[in-house]
Amino acid sequence: MSTISTSSSTASANAALQSAAQSIISGSTGNSSMDVSTLVTALVNAKIAGQTAALTAKQTTDNTTLSAYGALSSALSALQSGIANLANGTTLSTFSATATGTGLTATAGVGAVAGTYSVNVTQIASSQALSSAAFGATTQLGTGTLSISLGGKSMNINVDSSNNTLSGIAAAINANSSNPGVTATIVTGTDGAHLMLRAANTGAANVINVSTSNITTDNGLSSLGVTSTASTTGGTSTIVSANSSQAWTQSGYAQDAEFTVGGIAASSSSNSVTTAIAGVTMNPTTAAAGTTQTLTTAQNTTITNFVSLYNTVVTTMSTLTSYTAGVSSQGALLGDSTLQTIKNNLATIVGGSVGSGSAGATLAAIGITLKDDPADGTLVVNNSALNTALTSSPATVTSLFNSTNGIAQQLNSSITTFTQKGGIIDTRNTALNADLASITKQQSALADYTTQLTNQYQAQFTALNTLMATMNNNSQYLTALFGGTNSAGALASNKG
Repeated sequence: MSTISTSSSTASANAALQSAAQSIISGSTGNSSMDVSTLVTALVNAKIAGQTAALTAKQTTDNTTLSAYGALSSALSALQSGIANLANGTTLSTFSATATGTGLTATAGVGAVAGTYSVNVTQIASSQALSSAAFGATTQLGTGTLSISLGGKSMNINVDSSNNTLSGIAAAINANSSNPGVTATIVTGTDGAHLMLRAANTGAANVINVSTSNITTDNGLSSLGVTSTASTTGGTSTIVSANSSQAWTQSGYAQDAEFTVGGIAASSSSNSVTTAIAGVTMNPTTAAAGTTQTLTTAQNTTITNFVSLYNTVVTTMSTLTSYTAGVSSQGALLGDSTLQTIKNNLATIVGGSVGSGSAGATLAAIGITLKDDPADGTLVVNNSALNTALTSSPATVTSLFNSTNGIAQQLNSSITTFTQKGGIIDTRNTALNADLASITKQQSALADYTTQLTNQYQAQFTALNTLMATMNNNSQYLTALFGGTNSAGALASNKG
């Protein structure tokens, strides 16, 4: 391309020179004045044509190469994003699960099958939270024993003069080694300090009960007793305070998640529901309550997407290095060593094995092989073999895509090395940009030189043109006096 451009510029400059030469001949023979502007332009262009064409051609080549590296980087980045879950080992299941609305997520694991389910969430599982009546922050409530239970497990708190304030009791609850999962905090309002107890576990069965015993001094300690009852009908828990005048309040309710799947009622003490749909874990949140959504389980396409994205990288590299005989325009990175390094590295990874010896796992073992044409470099998926591997040989798949040295992790690491700041692509781009900056400076200097040369030639040929015009006038005067080839001058006529 650059050769054609340079030749074209040279041809144009030569044509202009011929025109300028004719102008000089015409001026010197008295036919007309020289076309100084055309002459100067032709001479200047002839002087700078080669250098201008060379700089333009190099600039075009550099920009084309930068664009080519941009296309390569985009393909590599798309591959890296697409294999993120394979690289960290989180997506290897046969099926995926997705919901149509908000607030409901799901994952599919062993035992899942493809299907579509209508899921209506009535309520989500929550944990109980209780707040005592208000007391003075430093009030000593008395001495005795507090028994606190949650979900069938309990602990005893010995309350004595060292810890019989609300904050002392809260600290004793949190520090108890037999704590069944109750967290105690102090919340201070305008009416005083409150002891807040919260259950760690969700579900209707996880209610908090507090009883008091062995009280020898009572300054409010006995009023910390409270009885909680779990609902048996899917509703919320209820409480009864030991002292109605200093009653507990309930700000969080112990309840199960309630929902239907395909019209079948179900419940779960946790918001991680594993028992409703075989092989599927549903995770409803508050946003899902009161909604009906469609949950779909389908064949996981993460691995096949990886193959597609890898093939895109290979195809991109093939386009950038393409060669067609007899055609002037070839691939922008034809013969480029940087691209070849990347291509060889990726091919080595996908063609290699993870593990050593006969225990090593390969892509071919799960139905992913290179295309029959070895020069092609793309991968082909045998879906039947891949599905069999996912269902019957999950250990092989897990090994192949482990997060330490699996295929995807190796590709991820290599791509990062290639595309990061200071990587081979960045280094190449930096050199190209530096070259473009240098070309711009050279073009600027050439423009200054062009202006200087134009002014110089303009002055010289204007003076020459004036001289030739004077000579032509003198020649015409002498001819008029003495005559010429085809005429007799005035003096010749007066000779007789």
